[in-house]
Order: sequence, then structure tokens, then C-alpha cells
Amino acid sequence: MKSIINIFSAKNLSFALLIGLLFILPNKTFAYEPVDEEKETEVSSTNSDSLKDKEEGFNAGHMIMEHIGDSHQWHLWGDHGNAKHIPLPVILWTDKGLEVFMSSNIEHHEDIYSGTHYSYKLHDEHIEICDQFGNVNEEATGKMLDFSITKNVFTILVSSLILLLIFIPVAKKYKKREGMAPKGLQSFMEPLIIFIRDDVAKTSIGEKKYAKYMPYLLTVFFFIFLNNLMGLVPFFPFGSNLTGSISVCLVLSGITLVITIISGNGHYWRHIFAMPGVPIPVLIILTPIEIVGVVLRPFVLMIRLFANITAGHIIALAFFSLIFIFGQKSTGAGFGVSVVSIAFTVFMGFLELLVAFLQAYVFTLLSAIYIGTAVEEGHHEHHADEAHAH
Repeated sequence: MKSIINIFSAKNLSFALLIGLLFILPNKTFAYEPVDEEKETEVSSTNSDSLKDKEEGFNAGHMIMEHIGDSHQWHLWGDHGNAKHIPLPVILWTDKGLEVFMSSNIEHHEDIYSGTHYSYKLHDEHIEICDQFGNVNEEATGKMLDFSITKNVFTILVSSLILLLIFIPVAKKYKKREGMAPKGLQSFMEPLIIFIRDDVAKTSIGEKKYAKYMPYLLTVFFFIFLNNLMGLVPFFPFGSNLTGSISVCLVLSGITLVITIISGNGHYWRHIFAMPGVPIPVLIILTPIEIVGVVLRPFVLMIRLFANITAGHIIALAFFSLIFIFGQKSTGAGFGVSVVSIAFTVFMGFLELLVAFLQAYVFTLLSAIYIGTAVEEGHHEHHADEAHAH
């Protein structure tokens, strides 16, 4: 019981580090690319035609990508001109200073907002600096940093608040009821905490060193698990594809990489740079592979979480879209397909409940295994510690 109390006392620092790094990473992980004006004119005319096509019928691809992607506004219902959104704050740092305004000012593709320093417009969820006619200022846009409260950032705030509301009372009960049977919310959370401690941390890191890493392992498990569940609820303030965002997955796996590198002992690094007993000519080939493997493992963590969560959302939405696609052709076809489509959508919903827990567990388990490999002692060090203990 004391070990669980110590876990919660150290948990706040780990949780703050996790959330802080999620905010440090820019909302957009790709650089701004200059656009040829002539090609842009052709594309804009093509886009205008495609917009007309969208208004004529249901666009499944647009709906799916809108759901799984990040956005500067929160879509509630409707489509095109009838769509209802909740605007979110736009926070930009330009070469002339700070700009803050609501995304409702640039809600539509043709909207241009005149700020204090520049004019702005929204293009494919990228905020661009432009003039009053909409011509993009490529140099200023390239220097701009976007710290806006997007849909994913807002979801981080909501999930963080939920986690704090859950675990602060649980931690207080552990301190007040030390040595007593769990009660209330504490009794619901304790099996999960003990599961991570006994079946993940202890088995992967070891009895002696697991407690040091429990705050991070618990934080990352509950953060991923909660946001996976929130992504399955289709109404505000839930429904965001947060754990299906490559940026969020990159930060989570990056934290695992940093902890692994910092925790690595001499035995770990000797096996990375110069594995004992291996001839030097073989080391010339083996050492670069081992170094790449150190970085590649967290990268695999990122891809696994991103791909599984995003694929689940796409499949469920694709089945649901069949109703509207066939409904455009005839009402009877729409009703006929809806029976099968809803059945598959419900099945995928239950499957994603399992995936929500499974992906949180797998990410936490592999993080613990990587950390355990870094802190594992060699046979000589292990026997020396036992001799010293005797």
C-alpha cells in the first residue's frame, strides 16, 4: 500500500511533464510549402468545382477526414452551409508579435481576417498570412508559429482535467485509508493500478527498480486509455481522434525514448556500442544497427498506436457512410444497406472498446520493456550486488 502512495506522490511531476511536452510540440508537424500562383489558380478553380459536387451529394472521404483530422473549430452537425461549429481560439506568433482571435473569423475558405499585424485566412486547416485580396505572404507564413487551441489541444485539456478529477481524490483516499480496504472510486481504480504495477512494471523492469518508473507508466496508460475511450463518444466535448494524431503519438514515444536513454546503465550502452565477445569486424556492422534500433523502437511505438486507432475510426465511419452513399441512389437501397451497415458499425464499436484498452496496454508494456532493457544489470554486477548484500 505504501508503494502505491509513493506512486501517486510522484505522479504529478510525470503528468505535468507529459502534458507540457504535448503543448510544446507545434500543432502542425510539417513545414509550410510555397505554392505556385499559377497552379494555385488552377487548383482553386478545381476546388470550386469540387465544392459544387460536394453540395450535390454526400462526400464520404470529406466526412471521414474531417473526423480523424485536427481542426481550428469543433464541428457539431450539418454539412457545408448548414454546418454548426464551436469556434476555438487562434493563437499565432508572427515576426511582428502575438495575434489572438477566434476561428469563426476565418471559418470559410474565402474568409480573410484583418488582425493587428497581418491579415489571415484558413486553407486546408493551415492558417496563412495574406493580403486583403487573399494572396499568401509566403515569407511571413513560414516564420509564423501556430499555438492555437485546436480540437486536439482542447481534448488534451479535457482529458487532463478528467484524469486530475479521478486521481487526486484517489490519492487522498490512499493517504487517509492506508492499510484499509479500498472504497468507492479507489476500489474501481486499484485493480488497474495493481495490474500495471505487477504485470507490466515488475515483470519488465524488475522488483528493485520498477517503482521509479511507475508514475510515467501509469500516466501514459491512463492518458492513452481515456483518450481512446473519449474518441468513441460522438458528441462534444468528446469524439476527437487524439491518439490517432501522429503528433501526440510522436511526443508519447519520444518521452519513452528520453527515459530509456537517460536510464541506460553501463551494461546497456556496452552492448549497444561494443557487444562483449563479438569480433571487431562484426561490430563495424552490428553497432550501427544497434544504435538505429534504440531510436527505431519508440518509432514503432508511435506508428502502432497511430495506425491502429486511426484505422479503427476510418473503418467504422466507412461502414456508416454506406447508408448515405446508397441512400443518394434510392431510399430503398439506403434503408436496405443501413441494416448491415449499422450492424457492422456496432460491431466495430465494441471491437474498438477492446482496442482502446489493448493499445494503451501494449504501449505501456513495450515502454516498460525498453526501460527494463536499459536498466538491466549484467551477470557480474548482479552477483556483485548479491555478494555485497550477504
